[in-house]
Amino acid sequence: MEPREDFNRTVQLLSALALYAHTYGADPVFVDAVGPSLAVSLPEPPPGVFPPGYDPTDGPRYPGGQC
Repeated sequence: MEPREDFNRTVQLLSALALYAHTYGADPVFVDAVGPSLAVSLPEPPPGVFPPGYDPTDGPRYPGGQC
């Protein structure tokens, strides 16, 4: 699987898990067990996902976030 496919597939799985977590009857133990593992497995974004010069650490400080 090429890097872009791997990244897109993991994002799709995270999205599906987020939707599932908000459905009636969702198993919160499953979501709590799978969510962090899936998030950690998210690979580095492949080149071209973000515009040139994009810095994900640049931006406003959010309440409750780290300084």
